[in-house]
Amino acid sequence: MTSADGFVLGLDFGGTKIALATATTAGERLRGTRIETRAADGAEEVMRRTLAAARRLVEDTPGRLAAAGVSTFGVVRDGRVQLAPNVRGWEDLPLPALLKEGLGVPALKVDNDVNAAATAELDWGALAGTDVGLYVNLGTGTGAALIVGGRVIPGMHGAAGEIGYLLREPGEPGYAHGHAPLEEYTSGSGLASRGTTLLRRSVTAVDLAASRDEPAVASLLDDAAATIGMTVANLATFLDPERVIVGGGMATAFLPAIAAAVTRAVPFPPPVRTGRFVDDAPLIGALALAVEAL
Repeated sequence: MTSADGFVLGLDFGGTKIALATATTAGERLRGTRIETRAADGAEEVMRRTLAAARRLVEDTPGRLAAAGVSTFGVVRDGRVQLAPNVRGWEDLPLPALLKEGLGVPALKVDNDVNAAATAELDWGALAGTDVGLYVNLGTGTGAALIVGGRVIPGMHGAAGEIGYLLREPGEPGYAHGHAPLEEYTSGSGLASRGTTLLRRSVTAVDLAASRDEPAVASLLDDAAATIGMTVANLATFLDPERVIVGGGMATAFLPAIAAAVTRAVPFPPPVRTGRFVDDAPLIGALALAVEAL
């Protein structure tokens, strides 16, 4: 049953899928569905299919739609999406306005996927009650969110925590040259690309994990884990968080290296653990954003 105040809708835009769910205003899941992103279709077609799926889900959920929350790749600034090359036409898309009009929803809140995931952990998960914390997302991409004063900090341009753009070494090509150095080296998509070049056959990050007995593959994975460990240790030294929470599809694989690096390098090492919502944190975060929008 829904709350007397109605129900909320969460939408999570990902590079390969779009996840949708409804929930009570207390966060209890009601209905859910998923559709493919199909990036080649372009932003207009992706939006058309998303709105159609969202309307069907809303019609299937008893009660009244009170608010919607949205998680998206890229960052949202001045009502438009930036740093989002995944889907043609997504860059500079007025996503909040399109969704608010398309859904006819009275209240809507949009944030990037990593900040949304951190919000899920902060409101209902492993970061609950944290004043200063660090959330790290390791999956198809590489990102982070900073929690200060018990809330996620967006930064001046909504891009705080975009650690995929961090340089790994002096002088290497960075954002201005169309690169995201850390993400290209450590993310699932980056590892797949590097592994494909190394093995001279098309592979995914999952394929690489299954081929770890090959010395060259083990070296590639270990080096990526060490790089992530060093990065998170540096972030923890800078922020001095109460805890570090790791999410995303590669969280478990990289956790030992991160914990070891934090213990070894941080003056006041915080506990490091995986999040409560490892698999669907951005969608849960979208629901949390919707509740906040009420």
